[in-house]
Amino acid sequence: MEKSLFAQMGGTYEQQGDYMIPCLALPTQEEQPIGMWGQRHLRYLRQYRKILYTNLLTSGKLHSYLTELNKQAEDMFFRLVKQMTEREGVSEQLKAENQMEWVRRMNNIRNRATEIVNAELIFSI
Repeated sequence: MEKSLFAQMGGTYEQQGDYMIPCLALPTQEEQPIGMWGQRHLRYLRQYRKILYTNLLTSGKLHSYLTELNKQAEDMFFRLVKQMTEREGVSEQLKAENQMEWVRRMNNIRNRATEIVNAELIFSI
């Protein structure tokens, strides 16, 4: 009997009942937590980019892809917040003088930075 392409490439089969089932396993990956940004992007991939999601999943690169994207998004978010607070004059002095105003402005800055990160990294590809 001629070997299948899978067997020629070094794949093995195991018998289950009357059938020969190929032994398939994903490569092992180091476990790193996927943060908020990675989870958002994963949800986006599952819902709107199913082919890309499937390709990353079956190649074993999904987890490392999501952890790298999460790191990029966090760096971008913190950099944007820092730049916006400096540009708009939101400082520790304002926090000491008028806490409610400081909270209002910081929430505004964080929301804008979140929208930018979502548009640039999370919900685009």
